[in-house]
Amino acid sequence: MPARDINVIALVKGEERYVFLYDDDSKAEALRVLGRFASNPDLSFSWYDASVLGDKVRHDSVRSNRVRFVPPADRAA
Repeated sequence: MPARDINVIALVKGEERYVFLYDDDSKAEALRVLGRFASNPDLSFSWYDASVLGDKVRHDSVRSNRVRFVPPADRAA
């Protein structure tokens, strides 16, 4: 399995933690999940939260903070 970049966005709201992991090929799905979370009345995750995080997903502005994920089987011993 080749190494791939995993994007991480996170939000802390009081006691709740929202952490989203996605790769470049799944940005559209990440945006849909943000919308589903925002429309869930049982969560404190708001449409504003979805908008702010969605902007980060769409613009992927912090590429220098990326961490390269290498599956254990592909790591050098």
